[in-house]
Amino acid sequence: MKFPPKLLDKLDERRQSDSLRSLSLQTNLIDFSSNDYLGFSKSEQLSEHVIKQLEDFQASNGSAGSRLLSGNFAFHQDLETKLALFFKAEAALLFNSGYGANIGFLASVPQRGDRIFYDEFSHASIRDGIRLSNSKSYGFRHNDLVDLQQKIKSTDSEGEVYVIVEAVYSMDGDMPPLKELAELSESIGFKLIVDEAHSSGVFGEKGEGVVIDQHLESCVFARIHTFGKALGCHGAVVVGDKLLIQYLVNFSRPFIYTTAMPLHNVLTIKFAVEILSVTKERERLRTNINYFKEMIRQFKLQDIFISSPSAIQSAVISSPKKVKEVTAKLRQHNFDAKPILSPTVPVGKERIRFCIHSYNTSQEIQEILFLLSTFV
Repeated sequence: MKFPPKLLDKLDERRQSDSLRSLSLQTNLIDFSSNDYLGFSKSEQLSEHVIKQLEDFQASNGSAGSRLLSGNFAFHQDLETKLALFFKAEAALLFNSGYGANIGFLASVPQRGDRIFYDEFSHASIRDGIRLSNSKSYGFRHNDLVDLQQKIKSTDSEGEVYVIVEAVYSMDGDMPPLKELAELSESIGFKLIVDEAHSSGVFGEKGEGVVIDQHLESCVFARIHTFGKALGCHGAVVVGDKLLIQYLVNFSRPFIYTTAMPLHNVLTIKFAVEILSVTKERERLRTNINYFKEMIRQFKLQDIFISSPSAIQSAVISSPKKVKEVTAKLRQHNFDAKPILSPTVPVGKERIRFCIHSYNTSQEIQEILFLLSTFV
């Protein structure tokens, strides 16, 4: 059967621009690429907890249906109660992934006649959710509240206004001015939504995220926390007031029409959150982030790195070919840092994204940045 010519053309375009993606297997290289910021995905303590609890349950490997049919169990609701308490919200609703949570929220909550304003650096899952919405949407310049206000004023209507930002942006690692956004939401009257994918587990006294760390939970309409990054497992949760969660149960299609999360996954999230409250890994991560930034200065790499307070540190090299060459050289020295290419980032903003972890050593940090300084 002949492959569609239009699809072949699109693949050829990617090849010609040095941005064709391919899958690669997990390696034993020194990790500066994964989102496992606290090392929870490799935690023996977490695995042992889950295995022990599974032995006490008489449950099938799968949940065998959506939660509105045959897949709702007490362990789902127990976890949601714990998550609502942990994230200081009235209620919580589990989703099978952060992508599904963003799609499920944004495609169902904003209505026809409403407006959604999103930061231009928003994740693909946010953009895809907005595309499925019946409301009108408008991007605003990254972290630019003046531009946001102008866009809101110039698109006046009688519907609700929603503004969505990320607590930590996945490609630049920087953060929005959340306190100013919260104040603006009060004065203008929009509903603020915060995606905490890359801040969950990293920020806050117990890893509750940036919103709680800045005491803004009462100012935010909804938060999306994902578990596939710092918590080292899988899934996501939307937290907000009880009416919001009731609405999502009734109208969020990715929730309604998806097989419910299985027991082993629920238990993994449950114990990850419990460990998160007492772990010292966040302190180690913060020390490593600070040391990484110190080494950036020492090796005079400030001009290529984007300023970031988070575990994501990106070096913009602005050439897909050069980015690939540098990451290949790093691999030859046993380091895994991934190239980020267009269309994930704009053409001319290609970069190497370094993800810092609590388990990286100071020697590893020093060596990888020394190597980078000799390659760029």
